[in-house]
Amino acid sequence: MKGILVSVLLMGLTAAASGATATQVSYKSGDDTVQGILYTPGGQGPFPGIVVIHEYWGLNDWVKEQATKLADQGYVTLAVDLYRGKVTDNPDMAHELMRALAPDRAARDLHAAVGFLESQPNVRKDRIGSIGWCMGGGYSLEVALEEPTLAACVINYGHLATDPVAIRKIHAAMLGNFGAQDHGIPPADVEKFEKALKDEGKSVDIKIYPDAGHAFQNPNNKTGYRAEDSADAWQRTVSFFDRTLKK
Repeated sequence: MKGILVSVLLMGLTAAASGATATQVSYKSGDDTVQGILYTPGGQGPFPGIVVIHEYWGLNDWVKEQATKLADQGYVTLAVDLYRGKVTDNPDMAHELMRALAPDRAARDLHAAVGFLESQPNVRKDRIGSIGWCMGGGYSLEVALEEPTLAACVINYGHLATDPVAIRKIHAAMLGNFGAQDHGIPPADVEKFEKALKDEGKSVDIKIYPDAGHAFQNPNNKTGYRAEDSADAWQRTVSFFDRTLKK
């Protein structure tokens, strides 16, 4: 995307226990200025890029950790901040923040995030993906629906689409990780989504973990975290991005 104004504030941050460099960045989204954190791997680029989209809690430490881990795998990752700096660990406040986020503004911010990565000289413009969890998983799908240049999309227990007209717009390879005990996104809905993608000839890899519920990958979910399933979902994600973004 051309004409994107980018302001980068170097903070001299290095992610803990990581070779990636973390840089606070800002970029234009319409008339707004959006903040995010750019994680750049060590070594010589250009690298594939990934837009990392937070849960309904906001851009917290756990999401930053995921962006760092992906950067350590050899990707320039952009952890977006859809809440404009607001973060919470209170479920009621998280619901309020999510409800207050206008879908059109989120879509504009994510479009700008893809454009920001495309504007970076050390990023391969034809090898950009997206990933999100919970609310961010649904928005990761929205990026795939709205960005024809997106190469890969990971949805972790996010909302789904089955409209064939919408599904046809997807050009990215798709990976999904879901829990069979997730009452908000039941297995039947996941299976309909998978079928809709396959019916349109899309590349899709969906896994439903039988004993997992919503947010099973986040250890902060004290009652629902499943370490073994989370490790498997992470390995699936690493392998998926490796074969879709590094070729």
